[in-house]
Amino acid sequence: MELDLVKVDAIVDEYKGEQGLLISILQDIQSEFNYLPKEALFRVSEKLELPIGQVFSVVTFFKAFSLKPRGRNIINVCMGTACHVKGATNILDKMKRDLGIVEGGTTSDLRFTLDTVRCVGCCSLGPVVVVNEDTHGRATQEQIPKILDNYQ
Repeated sequence: MELDLVKVDAIVDEYKGEQGLLISILQDIQSEFNYLPKEALFRVSEKLELPIGQVFSVVTFFKAFSLKPRGRNIINVCMGTACHVKGATNILDKMKRDLGIVEGGTTSDLRFTLDTVRCVGCCSLGPVVVVNEDTHGRATQEQIPKILDNYQ
């Protein structure tokens, strides 16, 4: 599938003349494509007259950026101490089984990407699963199918 570089150009052009907005541009491109295609990064490098190494160093430094296609729904299972003690490992294992993917993986239909985070700041609600912007506290293995169904 050919990447629509017109969209990339439009995103970069929105920031024309503003300095230091590489991260914002990359965030917007990732929002558009759900990851950062390499062709888009080369175009950003070209349009901003930045070395491609500088663009890639920013992309690889921040965990929020992805060079691989991600699912429409990003699942983060909190593995912080409080969630871990309350069974987050079991929640993660159930998610992996139900989705048929490993941690860091994406379903073949690009519906879900499964990842972990160290803490989401809701320790009293552990174990916590965050899907996109929705926080699901006191999650149990039995609730996982229902949580996933909400995002089908």
